[in-house]
Amino acid sequence: MRTTVREFSADGCTDLASGLTYRTVLSMFPALVALVSILSLFGQSGSLTSILDQAEGIIPADTWQTIRPALESVLTAPAPGLGLVIGLLAALWSASSYIKAFGRAMNQIHDVPEGRGAIKLTVQMYLLTALVLVLGAVGLMIVVLSGPVAEAVGGAIGLGSTAITVWNVGKWVVLAAIVVIVVALLYYATPNVRQPKMRWISLGALIAIIVAVLASLAFFFYVSNFGNYNKTYGALAGVIILLLWLYIINAILLFGAEVDSEIERGRELQAGMSAEETLQLPARDTKASDKRERKFAEDVERARRLRETAGRSQEKGDMDA
Repeated sequence: MRTTVREFSADGCTDLASGLTYRTVLSMFPALVALVSILSLFGQSGSLTSILDQAEGIIPADTWQTIRPALESVLTAPAPGLGLVIGLLAALWSASSYIKAFGRAMNQIHDVPEGRGAIKLTVQMYLLTALVLVLGAVGLMIVVLSGPVAEAVGGAIGLGSTAITVWNVGKWVVLAAIVVIVVALLYYATPNVRQPKMRWISLGALIAIIVAVLASLAFFFYVSNFGNYNKTYGALAGVIILLLWLYIINAILLFGAEVDSEIERGRELQAGMSAEETLQLPARDTKASDKRERKFAEDVERARRLRETAGRSQEKGDMDA
């Protein structure tokens, strides 16, 4: 924990969290468009309006008044036929900016340069973004459709309300599993390192998820009962609250990644590897980073020749003088 806190500061994770917050805002509404497009393929886009009603009781009023009109315009936007496909691809392209930024932050945490080529990296991040959005769509469908489905199944097998009660508890387990999978994918697939194995629930991910939930509850409770953002920020209060909450979540996710990184450092040290300063995890790819190193070496060589040429010219001028 001591080295985690130190590395969290040394890697500039607070600044990285600020950048991720910016990317989150840029990706938020394109991601919602993509979710609506995915659900439209199954004829379920209209059911998302019930999500807004449920979210209204959780999100602070100032923030909700700011974002609800934008959410409603996204959810009611038509996306039929070819327009749906084009809109989905455009939304994936925009929403992937957060995944790419998270990967750069993870590279910083793992002390590794990005070695994947532009095309390879883009394809991987698009696929990961699509997978995350599909998981998000599944989660939304569980929330929206679980009640009627559980009632129908319970009536068919003679359990009635018991099935609804069981599913009302079980759906949160499923939703928690989706969150665990999304965090595991972010921690495993975004950095340019080959990790020993895929951990669906690492200690760092567990800490990040639990702390994020507790921090969100505490933050919303504070804003709803003690915060006075209206007097300070006026009409922008809702936006400021949203940005601050997103910053807290991103900072916690990066802290969880630092925990996993330092645990891996401890494993390597116990195995006799020289990981005191840098992790010894192999890179997924080094093609792009090797090319950048060659270009940098060429620039250094040109600069050296320029310096030596200037030095010789100066010496010649002194001799002529």
